[in-house]
Amino acid sequence: MTWTVVVAPSGFKESLSANQAAEAIGRGIRRSIPDAHVINVPLVDGGEGFSEGIVAAVGGELHACTVTGPVGQPVQAHFGILNGPGPCTAVLEMAAAAGLRLVPRDQRNPLLTTTYGVGELIRQALDAGAERILVGCGDSGTNDGGAGMAQALGARLLRADGTPIGRGGVSLAELDRIDMSELDPRLKNVEIDVPCNIHNLLCGPKGVARVFGPQKGASDEDVATLEQALECYAAVIARDLGRDVREMPGSGASGGLGTGLYAMLGAKLYSRWDVVFRYLRLDEHLTTANLVITAEGSLDFQTPHGKVPAEVARRAKAYQLPVVAIAGTLGRDVEVILDSGIDAFECMLPRPVSLEQAIANAEQWLEDSAARVMRQILVGQKLPRRPQEVADAAS
Repeated sequence: MTWTVVVAPSGFKESLSANQAAEAIGRGIRRSIPDAHVINVPLVDGGEGFSEGIVAAVGGELHACTVTGPVGQPVQAHFGILNGPGPCTAVLEMAAAAGLRLVPRDQRNPLLTTTYGVGELIRQALDAGAERILVGCGDSGTNDGGAGMAQALGARLLRADGTPIGRGGVSLAELDRIDMSELDPRLKNVEIDVPCNIHNLLCGPKGVARVFGPQKGASDEDVATLEQALECYAAVIARDLGRDVREMPGSGASGGLGTGLYAMLGAKLYSRWDVVFRYLRLDEHLTTANLVITAEGSLDFQTPHGKVPAEVARRAKAYQLPVVAIAGTLGRDVEVILDSGIDAFECMLPRPVSLEQAIANAEQWLEDSAARVMRQILVGQKLPRRPQEVADAAS
């Protein structure tokens, strides 16, 4: 049998890029099946690596720049300018300016972290001549509703006494009104498209503070504080800007950045895959494959709701292909992923380890896991289909 395996992983947060993950899985496959034809399709979902992935897929140039990071310190970021006809298109990822990896572990407090640098990144794209901007949402270390981003572009978020509120999600509780008169005028002539997880909501029972706040360092008390602040933010937006964002699909993307982009910049929010697959060629490669391997840092009950492995599986099932998912950790109710088209899943950790050990060894352990997956598949191929085959083989 000639093996053609499509390898379509996401990146592993704070550890491996999608491309590094694909390369590691490919090496593991070839350890078990040296002549396998491996097609790497590293997937960028709007988080870390989004800009590089889109530029690599369609051609273009990355531009380095310095912006304000999520804890207020300067960080090195980047955006891309794409090749091709049509309007000058810039691509950027919020994670480059406000991602969780940029927040030191002892400073992870989403009450205080800011998306201010995302606004600076947008401004630099405008300075480079962008007429259309793709803003990837994912891997955020913030929960400020995109308020910092808007402030960096000239929006004035004011207290009752007319002074500007501070940065960070907690400051939204002081918001009394929004003044858009000083917003960068170039934004009126720029189309902004936002690939995001449309399942993420700003407020309500599944609001972003409740669902993702703890992952960013929020205590139970912090979550309650953030929820109240975001409710205030949504109410002021509804009154002053005429936009109902409270439970709008995508409003909670990247700690609510989706809200700021939509309500204050007039951006259009899309399911991330509606945008990503305009540039990547996964479906084309699936037509030639007989196995698909995907991967992500964690598999759990949230995976079917817009995560890379579930989307890969959905598309693979259109071609009746088996799908195996590899993860760094298997979380709560992980079995639900089997209903999304994933046929089997594997944890790449060889034993219980600390997070630091898992990050340090991720590349090698992912390769080892892929090698194990392929050996198991080869064993499965050798199983007799019925007892008579065993008897026939013995005679």
